[in-house]
Amino acid sequence: MQRVEKRQWKAVLVLPLLVAALTQTGYAAQGEGEQRLLNPAPQPPDVVLGPLFHAVQAAKLFPDQKTFADAVPNSNPTSILADWQMQKKQRNFDLRHFVDANFTLSADGEKYVPPAGQSLREHINGLWPVLTRSAQQASQWDSLLPLPKPYVVPGGRFREVYYWDSYFTMLGLAESGHWDKVQDMVENFAHELDAWGHIPNGNRSYYLSRSQPPFFSMMVDLLAQHQGDSAYSHYLPQLQKEYDYWMADADSVKPGEASKRVVKLKDGTVLNRYWDARDVPRTESYMDDIATAQKASGRDKPELYRDLRAGAASGWDFSSRWFDKPDDLSTIHTTRIIPVDLNALMFHLEKTLARASKVVNNDQAAQRFDRLAEKRQTAINRYLWDDKQGWYADYDWQKNAVRPQLTAATLFPLYLQAATGEKATRTAAAVKSRLLKEGGLATTNVSNGQQWDAPNGWAPLQWAAVQGLNNYGQQPLAKDIGMRFLQNVQATYDKEHKLVEKYVVEGKGLGGGGGGEYPLQDGFGWTNGVTLKLMDLYCPKNSTCNNVSDLTKSQ
Repeated sequence: MQRVEKRQWKAVLVLPLLVAALTQTGYAAQGEGEQRLLNPAPQPPDVVLGPLFHAVQAAKLFPDQKTFADAVPNSNPTSILADWQMQKKQRNFDLRHFVDANFTLSADGEKYVPPAGQSLREHINGLWPVLTRSAQQASQWDSLLPLPKPYVVPGGRFREVYYWDSYFTMLGLAESGHWDKVQDMVENFAHELDAWGHIPNGNRSYYLSRSQPPFFSMMVDLLAQHQGDSAYSHYLPQLQKEYDYWMADADSVKPGEASKRVVKLKDGTVLNRYWDARDVPRTESYMDDIATAQKASGRDKPELYRDLRAGAASGWDFSSRWFDKPDDLSTIHTTRIIPVDLNALMFHLEKTLARASKVVNNDQAAQRFDRLAEKRQTAINRYLWDDKQGWYADYDWQKNAVRPQLTAATLFPLYLQAATGEKATRTAAAVKSRLLKEGGLATTNVSNGQQWDAPNGWAPLQWAAVQGLNNYGQQPLAKDIGMRFLQNVQATYDKEHKLVEKYVVEGKGLGGGGGGEYPLQDGFGWTNGVTLKLMDLYCPKNSTCNNVSDLTKSQ
């Protein structure tokens, strides 16, 4: 199966029936050594359609490459592929007409027009049902993966549920009192862990080969605020599956080497990295990745594709933090990097497993996970700390050196309470002097056209910063970041009557952000959630803040 994935369109050209068989046998889109028969899983469209998928994307029939990735075949893909092989040789063959006749394209729903005069809070509360989807069943050839419960999507081009986005969306749902929707979302992610052995990037077949920042333990924490400790005992099996996925091969990998999502340093310390099981162009960004590979002089293309995919797994797709040259995407080396935010999240997962084990009276397991968390905390404060510059940073495990760049990820050890007090104080000072901007916290100080770089700021990073700084007694700086971002969101809403995926946070042009592979998206799940949390955090006691102006009156 791995050969089919690595030689995707050539293999399908020669062996279309094999592809159809693989589609029906239930192998998740994993890499070598990771094939599973956990649940019947469709193969991604680039495998199923092979050379036809390549031809459609190369023809650039659609402005967004995700459009055809999400198209649903009207009949057996093997038959469609055979028809295309015959028809394409005919005179005046029209590829777009063939696609329209054989596929159902995802249609944009009617554009949501909010009622006039809504406050910011009213607008967000009105968006929750607009962004709610249900996919208990999907057609046989659909790339969409069914989920048992309704879910809230980010918005815009993102019609499926995304892993790490959802945590911040769930914060807002909880703030709005929609604990039933929070429960539904946790149930869906638990279902994915049971079905696939991990939570995919999103509920699409082409996302099955990777995950995203592991926020499941944070979701269980959130639900426990409403349900109590029963949430920990109920989801303990899925928490363990999440951990097993991220830590696969931890015992067998040799010091100084890496396997899948684990890296074992020369002294035996085990930390995590991002990884994708496939090493071909991303299905949803197919031609973009091919174009990047064409610019990469001397690089092994499968290795480059893997690093691009791992960058997508990080959620920071894309950012100079993964590049050797800050302005050159083709120098991306995500799999060579041990990210500080990922390992802070893994620390939280270990602490949550310890807590859940105590709830079910398994003291031996609780002690084991507490020890693992302590080891990781020690490693974070040793390897993912730049003592010369005074902040937490990523680590290049092949060069055995901390990477010098300051990014908003520096605050994750504070957010997940893995930092020491002295290091937290120094990190806060660096953030205040280097990343605090007019409209909130900047993602990095590099301006290169990538969306996870300057001048953009992102809602989840604002919340991680505010919470992290509050955890270590840095309330004034936390509030400064939170209020600047809220004023940015409010000003954009007042002008455009919407919330967006990302924001420009520096310079004179505050408002909707730019850069990256697609236009700015409206909606927007995680911005909605973080905005509500920040408004309620800074709202005067015994009052309801419906706009940011209600907060500023009390300043």
